[in-house]
Amino acid sequence: MPKLESIFWRKLVHRLKSFGFEGPFQSAKHPYIIKRDLTLTIPNPHSEDISVDLLSKILKQAGISKKEWRF
Repeated sequence: MPKLESIFWRKLVHRLKSFGFEGPFQSAKHPYIIKRDLTLTIPNPHSEDISVDLLSKILKQAGISKKEWRF
C-alpha cells in the first residue's frame, strides 16, 4: 500500500478540491470544506505540515483511499 507523507496545508486543500470538495469556508474555530452532503473539518492554516496521522484521519472521513490520494 502506498505510504502517505506529511503535506502543506495549501496542498491539502488543493488536492481535496481535485476530489470535488469546495471551500475552504471559515466557521467559528476551524475551516471546513464540503462535497454534497459531506462537511469535512480541516485544520487551521499554519506554518507546519499536516502530519501523516492527521492526513490519514482526514482521508478516512472524506472516503478517499491512500491509493487514490497518491495518484
